Amino acid sequence: MNTAAATPPRDYDPLDMNNYSLNKLPRRPLSATGRFFRIWGLPIAAAIFVLFSYVIHFPILSARQQVMFGLFATSLFLWISETVPNYVTSMLLICGLILTGILKVKPAMATLGDPVIWLNVSAFIMASAMIKTDLVKRAALWLILRFGKNAGSIFVTFLVINIILAAFVNATAAKAALMMPLFMVVCAVYGAPGTDTTNNFARNLVLHNLLMINASCNAFMTGSGANLLGVAILAGAGVSIYYFDWFVAGLPLVICFGLLAYVIGVRFVFPLSKEDREPKLKGGRAALEKAYRDLGPFKMNELKASIVFLIVLIVWATDKIHGINATVVAMLGAVVMLAPQFKLLNWNDVDIPWHLMIFSAGAYSLGAGLSATKLMNVLTVQLMQALGMDTMSYFALYAVLTAIFIASHFIFQSKNMRTLIFMPIVIGIAQHLGVDILSLALPVALCINCCWSLPFNAKPNAMLYGTNKYTMGETFRYGLVMSVLYWGLLLVAGGTYLHWMGITPGFF
Repeated sequence: MNTAAATPPRDYDPLDMNNYSLNKLPRRPLSATGRFFRIWGLPIAAAIFVLFSYVIHFPILSARQQVMFGLFATSLFLWISETVPNYVTSMLLICGLILTGILKVKPAMATLGDPVIWLNVSAFIMASAMIKTDLVKRAALWLILRFGKNAGSIFVTFLVINIILAAFVNATAAKAALMMPLFMVVCAVYGAPGTDTTNNFARNLVLHNLLMINASCNAFMTGSGANLLGVAILAGAGVSIYYFDWFVAGLPLVICFGLLAYVIGVRFVFPLSKEDREPKLKGGRAALEKAYRDLGPFKMNELKASIVFLIVLIVWATDKIHGINATVVAMLGAVVMLAPQFKLLNWNDVDIPWHLMIFSAGAYSLGAGLSATKLMNVLTVQLMQALGMDTMSYFALYAVLTAIFIASHFIFQSKNMRTLIFMPIVIGIAQHLGVDILSLALPVALCINCCWSLPFNAKPNAMLYGTNKYTMGETFRYGLVMSVLYWGLLLVAGGTYLHWMGITPGFF
């Protein structure tokens, strides 16, 4: 990858944000592994199901549990290998749970009507209104122009933007698509124009944004669909969590992490020289100002959208006081956004990823099957005995479980899958040891969006890898350092303010 500017096409403008739209980034072909699984993945999946369900016998499992284990293993293989799209795997899984008699038809298919699905749908409706009215773009541009005066303030401003967006937009891919043109123009100003040049400023800026696009979701219960999946799994275990508690637990952690990650990144991982901190290309601020002017004056629809969403956020944030269900609040906000009298949003303008909803329904069905067969209880006991968890102190359990969950993102490409696999294990361990479930589950939940080290870990990772501002090895090194940092901060949080909030019992 070049570090000096290459000769761009004659009509190429490195300060034009339109040059950094997703459809203009280089497309990466399937890897050799990806092509292999596209051809042979389904036969391998069928073999896994037969072997684990009927051929290989596990003494600790009953016949029904063994079939469930076969479905579980097959689903994991298909989800991880991406042999077929994840929603197709979910549909196959639901059919498998019914055909094998693990679940009845109605409970297996009713998962698409889970309250968390409705919360997801309503949140996507409101996010669509924020994007359609240009409110999100206006806020981001204004913050950059108002506070992004130098290299340091630019990083902090993007940190603030990411945290604000996490409260309004729960789709990390949408946030990445919105943010990318902004920081690519800034990269051009600081000496790395286009997608064929880079330098340490660009590496730090793009990777720090990737970090915070993901990590900022940990500050809000509605920050990502995976968070809501974790909430649903907890609800299935009879544990409820307030939006306010999640917010107070997650926000300080995210802010400290973002600031320290910036300092460590620019000083130690990809050090910035004095020269790196100086703009190289004139006119960058003018380009951003033009993009801001093109939005025109603040519109009535932007005001309406901001008022509706702020009301929803206030009601969410005070749910511990009034107890109104978060899903109902979100649905009422979506109703206002869609009501023709308010003229904010038409149904055709709504961007709801229904494939994600179907995937989530399959994940919930899998959870229902695991619960019905008590398979996870048996496996959890075996895991605890193998790792000696029965004799661990609370601090050791806290440290081990959060470390394993963060480290798992190096292997699993889906935070939904990580949540689906590990949250039931954490709940089972807490129940087996008689520990308060939330004291272990909430710290683990605050790691759900730690998925920033490799391009396959999440959609924003794949999108930003396409900017060609860093290599695979560089993002791995950066992600590894930041993962250790986040884990260290989470340990500090568990022994301090999480204890003061009454979530953790304290380490000593």
